[in-house]
Amino acid sequence: MSERESLTVHVRGLEAFGRHGALPEEQILGQRFVVDLDIELRDTVSTRSDALVDTVDYASLSDAVYALVSGPPVALLERLAGMIADLVLEDPRTRAVTVTVRKPHVALPHTVAETAVTLRRAGPA
Repeated sequence: MSERESLTVHVRGLEAFGRHGALPEEQILGQRFVVDLDIELRDTVSTRSDALVDTVDYASLSDAVYALVSGPPVALLERLAGMIADLVLEDPRTRAVTVTVRKPHVALPHTVAETAVTLRRAGPA
């Protein structure tokens, strides 16, 4: 890819019901999770080719992330973000990904709008 251009695909607000959390109640009751992805591609070929094979298929990727968030529970949002990042990086067209996982209805003794973690992970060079 040229130093003069880069291409990032964004997926915003992917919602899935999951049972992640450090407290037993969180894993029993479950809750809504919201995922944002910023997928940095290795090249910009798709901007010229107009071919899906030259970019990430965000419909299929959204299905896979949804299945992961809806799947077996983990205790930490950090772990969930890492699992999502690894999934996204399986696509060889992906150079790096930034994953944000938000928990809008976190059980805390204080009023908060949400808790979230953001992870940026690069694939192999």
